[in-house]
Amino acid sequence: MELGDRERAILALERRGFTGPGAKERAIREQLHLSPARYYQLLNALLDDERALAHDPVTVNRLRRIRDTHRGER
Repeated sequence: MELGDRERAILALERRGFTGPGAKERAIREQLHLSPARYYQLLNALLDDERALAHDPVTVNRLRRIRDTHRGER
């Protein structure tokens, strides 16, 4: 089973670079029609999905490393 459109869109958004404060949150609302809080919930679950890893290993592994670093700081 493959990732859905929303899951692929989330990973695509994470591959982009954003300039300026609030640019990413604005893109989340305008392009995905999600609140930033819901977006990050979905993203976090997506990082544990092996389909996401198969679809975009570079992005998923980068985000997993960042998440693991932040968890270690808590």
